[in-house]
Amino acid sequence: MHNSIISSIFAANLKSDIIMRYFKRISDRLLLQRLESMGAVLIEGPKWCGKTTTAAQQAQSIIRLQDPDERGNYDVIAKNRPSLFLQGNTPRLIDEWQDYPVIWDAVRIEVDKRQLSGQFILTGSNVVDETQIRHSGTGRISRLQMGTMSLWESQESNGTISLSALFDNPQMEFEVLSTLSVDDLIFAACRGGWPAAVCAKSKKAALSVARDYVNTVCNSDIMRIDGVRRNSQLTRQILRSYARNISTLAKTSQMLQDVVASDDMDCTRPTFMDYVNALERLFVIQDVGAWCPAIRSKTTIRSGSKRGFCDPSIAVALLGLTPESMQMQLNTFGFIFEQLCIRDLKAYTADQYATVSYYNDRYGLEADIVLHLDDGRYALIECKLGSADVDAGAAHLLELQELIREHNLTEKQVPIREPDLLIVLTGGKVGLRRKDGVYVIPIGCLKD
Repeated sequence: MHNSIISSIFAANLKSDIIMRYFKRISDRLLLQRLESMGAVLIEGPKWCGKTTTAAQQAQSIIRLQDPDERGNYDVIAKNRPSLFLQGNTPRLIDEWQDYPVIWDAVRIEVDKRQLSGQFILTGSNVVDETQIRHSGTGRISRLQMGTMSLWESQESNGTISLSALFDNPQMEFEVLSTLSVDDLIFAACRGGWPAAVCAKSKKAALSVARDYVNTVCNSDIMRIDGVRRNSQLTRQILRSYARNISTLAKTSQMLQDVVASDDMDCTRPTFMDYVNALERLFVIQDVGAWCPAIRSKTTIRSGSKRGFCDPSIAVALLGLTPESMQMQLNTFGFIFEQLCIRDLKAYTADQYATVSYYNDRYGLEADIVLHLDDGRYALIECKLGSADVDAGAAHLLELQELIREHNLTEKQVPIREPDLLIVLTGGKVGLRRKDGVYVIPIGCLKD
């Protein structure tokens, strides 16, 4: 192997090429914690969400595997001696490692050899086929899921209410005010949490990022993920169907009909599912599963997936909406608002390995979000854009809580834990603890 090839790898020292202002991320703290305890950390998440920039805050050297000037050299090294990718100051950032899956096992082996923490940071924008790697990396490589920026990270939420503090003190009393108007929330949702959008110099530029993201997914990423040729127009139609059914329980058959009817396209169910699977691996589509506690007959509880994206701006871009048009379609924005809430809640509970689900039954009882922490605590949450709907949301939550209590009176062997928190997340201004114990929290006041 030529010395020039090797030297190009060793020359990949850390360069400060972060031009735009860096906004502190919740993942900063989580990454540091994991580097202190593990040999390597994998940061996964959608493209453009800020993985590389966040990783670069901790890295002492970087190698960018999608650098076209070095592609030929990298191909040679991957085939002959992948361990060369790992030589550099630590933590060593290996950006978009999935382009060379052999790196995974190389990292695992090197971590075993060195027996040191904080050696490598890997970033990836899609889920790699596990058949291409030999070892799970358990005990050597920690996985950190990262999304787009929450309102707290973009410095739009005032952060007067800490979600973790509220879980720790579920009787907390407070009265808070959000500075965000509904128009502010509409713009934030249309713009999205993309760092490039948050840092954009104009509103027009900010709003263009989500559209560019969708174009990149449809025209390039959908095929690059596994080398399978897929139709960009069909990809777009499937995503549009998702957008039209955002935050609903639309069935696959319904969306498939929507796709076929929309543009006289030929699409079978297996083809549809192949595209959806690829979009999930790219972290674009992020459906929400059902919470199905044994408090009613299984036949009464809806168990389908609630349709969602990694960021609300994707749905807005696909539907061709603008902040101005959204102001006239507040019912539609209600569904988008729920996506914004889910995105932020995931960010605020990332250190607690939280899962997000929903509850809905045929009797009309629902909780838009069921937020489970890894220690068993959970919150039932309703998302209500306007203050006028808060009472209805609170009533749903209280009814569901009472249903759980009634169940536990007769079911002594397998009782269901009562919810630790009942929360109505709102786009309104005022936040407080109601007399019935339900918390009303403006999304513009929340943080981790």
